[in-house]
Amino acid sequence: PSAAAAAAADEQGDFSNPVLRDLRSYLTGNSVSSSSSHSTDSSTSAAIDHEHRSAVALPVAAIKSLLGVVRRSNASTMMGLQDELRSATDEMLDFAMSAPGQSRLLGGRSHIALASGCELFMKYVTRAYLEAPDFDTCMAQVLERGERFAGISLAARDRIAEVGHPFVQDGQTVLTHGWSRVVSSLLIKAAETRHFSIVVLEGRPDASGAKSAKVYADAGIPTTVVLDSAVGYVMERADMVVVGAEGVVENGGIVNKMGTYALGMAARELGKPFYVAAESYKFARMFPLNQSDLPRMGAPCVLNFVDTASWQVTGGLVGKPYPSDEEDDEGAAAGAVDASRIPGVVHFRPGQVKVENPPCDYTPAKYITLLFTDLGVLTPSAVSDELIRLYQ
Repeated sequence: PSAAAAAAADEQGDFSNPVLRDLRSYLTGNSVSSSSSHSTDSSTSAAIDHEHRSAVALPVAAIKSLLGVVRRSNASTMMGLQDELRSATDEMLDFAMSAPGQSRLLGGRSHIALASGCELFMKYVTRAYLEAPDFDTCMAQVLERGERFAGISLAARDRIAEVGHPFVQDGQTVLTHGWSRVVSSLLIKAAETRHFSIVVLEGRPDASGAKSAKVYADAGIPTTVVLDSAVGYVMERADMVVVGAEGVVENGGIVNKMGTYALGMAARELGKPFYVAAESYKFARMFPLNQSDLPRMGAPCVLNFVDTASWQVTGGLVGKPYPSDEEDDEGAAAGAVDASRIPGVVHFRPGQVKVENPPCDYTPAKYITLLFTDLGVLTPSAVSDELIRLYQ
């Protein structure tokens, strides 16, 4: 079988696990039954683009999947239930850090927010056990609190938009990076009462800037996409920076899409406020001091440089690979490409040259002005206090 077929088979086989099947169901918005877990249906291919469609964040999907574990559990003791939940958490984390085909389902996101959401859910379970008089009552409380927690988490985005949108004023230019549903909710909320423009970094290699630009343009907001490397150039005309986060760490810094650190440094150098919009379930008990302290963010994503030839050739920052499907197999195998379709000179990567595309970097707290969260507007120094309260 072809490599693509093998990858599809591997990916499909993973969803025989009910926990991962539930996770896929919540992420894609599709109902996945056990009978369909071994069939090759359209939901699997559609799942690859779930980040562009789904309204359910990864941690919320994980929490809902853990609730499914509780409902299916035959455990008769709290220790047995906790073991099942830890096992399910480990399965989801292993999945989030596994093969590239599985990473596509997760939209290329890191596992930090997933781990934080699962850990918070485990705290809910422990509290229920300490307060309940017997195991049956405890199980009922776990389900009730879990559903409530999932509901609160789903509503977090609207709460953040409410507290954050007043910071955007008429006539301003907002610079943003990557695709974040909470940031898009905030800016679209602000656009209901104010006129401003947005500059989006293109977001290589996953075309997240193209996604963001389309969402903002569809909302009627004047939007410009610029090269990632133009951050210093465009910072002069930006009035503020607003980004999301994969995780908010104990020292008030954030882990986010690669390039956020450089964005923060440029903003500080030019005296521009740097705002972060993030849900409280992304608060992680981590204390990185530098980039090397970050955990492994899944399988490496190797990008062939020819994919970056130009906006037009790649079909609008979608990362369309070359050689294209229109070329013959012999030419594709040899790495040939129709030069007439590509402006300028295309440089192919020599085999001895390595490519590294880490998905996230760490931005220290000193570069962050404020964090917009569902707990309110926080300074970076207040994050540690909120983490203590969350995990008590």
